[in-house]
Amino acid sequence: MLTDALLAFLHFLAIFVLITLMAAEAVVLRPDITPATVRRLSLYDLFYFLSAMVVLATGLLRLFYGAKGVDFYLHNPWFHAKISVFVLIALCSLPPTFAISRWRKQASKLPDYVPPPSELKKARRWVMIEAHLLILLPLCAVMMARGIGAR
Repeated sequence: MLTDALLAFLHFLAIFVLITLMAAEAVVLRPDITPATVRRLSLYDLFYFLSAMVVLATGLLRLFYGAKGVDFYLHNPWFHAKISVFVLIALCSLPPTFAISRWRKQASKLPDYVPPPSELKKARRWVMIEAHLLILLPLCAVMMARGIGAR
């Protein structure tokens, strides 16, 4: 029981960190971005990736070592929906990550570099799509936790 509680705590903590970093990216991806913010954005994106990996790892640990057991989840369509949404969010995070990586490289060559507004707008749009998809995860989680739709 203690293991399950600790895994749930770590999973939720990682989710909150991920949401905070996603929000930070959305906030700074604006036309008035500064060169210092471009460098900081790289860190936000790195820590966003790391927090997503911790969310995934703690989720898998909960799947295999949690109180409900693997069978509870694998036969539940909401579990599969939750994983699908998580993967979709991960795929949506690729375009901004690639853009931020390009900007970081440019900024290392040109200290005053800031991305053009059109690129910032595109990257921010992807982050906002991720944020809107993220809203579906708690729905999937509560349906899954209650065994709704399970065979």
